[in-house]
Amino acid sequence: MRPAALLAPVMIAALALAACQPGGLFDFTQEETMTPEQIAFKQREQQWREQRRADLLAEEGWASLVGLHWITPGPSFMGSDTDNGLQLSVGPEHLGMLDLRPDGRLRFVPERGVRVAVDGAPVRGEAWLRTDAEEGGPSRLEFDGGRGVATVIIRNGRHALRVRHHDAPARTGFAGLAYWPAEADWVVPARFEPHPEPRTLEVANIIGGFDATPNPGVVVFERDGQEYRLEALDGGDGKLFLVFADATNGHGSYGAGRFLYAPPPDAEGRVELNFNRAYNPPCAFTPYATCPLPPDENRLTLPVTAGEKAYQPRGS
Repeated sequence: MRPAALLAPVMIAALALAACQPGGLFDFTQEETMTPEQIAFKQREQQWREQRRADLLAEEGWASLVGLHWITPGPSFMGSDTDNGLQLSVGPEHLGMLDLRPDGRLRFVPERGVRVAVDGAPVRGEAWLRTDAEEGGPSRLEFDGGRGVATVIIRNGRHALRVRHHDAPARTGFAGLAYWPAEADWVVPARFEPHPEPRTLEVANIIGGFDATPNPGVVVFERDGQEYRLEALDGGDGKLFLVFADATNGHGSYGAGRFLYAPPPDAEGRVELNFNRAYNPPCAFTPYATCPLPPDENRLTLPVTAGEKAYQPRGS
């Protein structure tokens, strides 16, 4: 293993190169004063931000959304022509017919001559589509040679067609992410207080409904001598998902709040909150997402000057 004195210049050079890339973090004019621990911290945060950008801009990431269409019971024709009940912004003029049955099942019949696949298999005749509420997740209705993908989701008790496309304007015209400087003192120790009984929290969403969401407990932390509490949602695999608002909303950060994942608490309930990794919900980038909003309990008076700032589209 190389000693820290030899390792530090190598790490600095790697970080300096990363800083030149989109979303780069740091000005390295004072790199000679940085300790190996500081360099390692900056490197971890840069890697996280690069992964965040890659996930957002993936071919089926949140920036690829091009539509959210509510499905009414009975047959509806779909396609990009204006004569369709479900008018898509991209794709064939007439893609096919979607039939929402009284029992909630969905039948899709493609337009003659249009190549469509469901979960990778070409559709011949008809196909039945799963929703995101069913085991196995939603079926993938693929068109434009797989560049476009539609799935059926259920929100507020209604069916909707969510459409993604590789050439989505939000993806091809992405303007980049902006952050507050990453600081180690925004990695905050906290404690997890589990609720005594399993419970759910009614979480409002941006489309005007509420979702009963598993709520395992509350996370408690201190900042500048003040105690703060955040209701935690189930983030899967033991992780905690925090949807919070703070005093920077509309004043540097996205107005509707931000998201933050925390690792599973240890056996003594200790957990670490890295606010440098607070990030914007999908609704900051597209009008076709159905994001949860911060519960009243999670509206902090604290200005969290860390993490992702409000997104500024090109030309805004």
